[in-house]
Amino acid sequence: MHSDKTLGSRMFDIANYLLLTIIGLVTILPLIHVLAGSFTTAEEMARKPFVLFPTVWTLSAYKYILSTDALFRAMGVSILVTGLGTLISMALTSFMGYGLTRRDLDGRRIFNLMIVFTMLFNGGLIPSFLVVKNLHLIDTYMALIFPVAISAYNLIILRSFFAGLPDGLEESAKIDGCGDWGILFKIVLPLSLPGLATISLFYAVTYWNSYFSAIMYINKANMWPIQVLLRQIVIAASGIAANTDTDFVKPPEQTIKMAVIVVSTIPILMVYPFLQKYFAKGALVGSIKG
Repeated sequence: MHSDKTLGSRMFDIANYLLLTIIGLVTILPLIHVLAGSFTTAEEMARKPFVLFPTVWTLSAYKYILSTDALFRAMGVSILVTGLGTLISMALTSFMGYGLTRRDLDGRRIFNLMIVFTMLFNGGLIPSFLVVKNLHLIDTYMALIFPVAISAYNLIILRSFFAGLPDGLEESAKIDGCGDWGILFKIVLPLSLPGLATISLFYAVTYWNSYFSAIMYINKANMWPIQVLLRQIVIAASGIAANTDTDFVKPPEQTIKMAVIVVSTIPILMVYPFLQKYFAKGALVGSIKG
């Protein structure tokens, strides 16, 4: 059976495979290096700055990081803020996104312009801090949620997704006696799972990586999220250059940094497989419709 592909077509396929392989290696090799480096000994790290497979495996960097109960407390804070923040953000974004698709909404055009305006201009750092302070949110978890509760970018994507649903569904539901809330919860949201899953992942990653907001608004160490605590661990590791206790062996600073990256990344990566089947469709449809 002869192939219908011409020589040019085969060369094009080979070039595509080669390019994709290179891109894949460029993407995956740094991740492997970070993971392997977190298990590498000080001697090997000094001898081979780029490690893909350690000769001798060690857990010293992870033992150093896990040596304090503060890590588990900070992990709990991040999980709380990420979970609660994502729920609040998705509720507000869904309600507002659906409302902006209603043609009978007075001033809909003005609201859309205001949303786009916030993507181009914002009040700045000091006004944002003063707003949070005057709302008495300093040293509260809500300070990590309310200032970023609605993303204009995510709102526009979800609004476009809602707008792409057939108009006949809403009209049929009204004929059957379904109200506005019923249409939203029984028809619009169930049919928008790809878009909702995609935006949920965007919000979850934002909250999990919350760092600067915590530095600004949280002064109590026992309320730090995982990102801030891990930064403090790296700083502490860098400062313990000399130790009088000869029995104490501090892992090399570089391996601690890599272990920090692994610890702070794995939890949010575990969420992605559950949303992956919705992700591509949700992002694509929401960005081209409306």
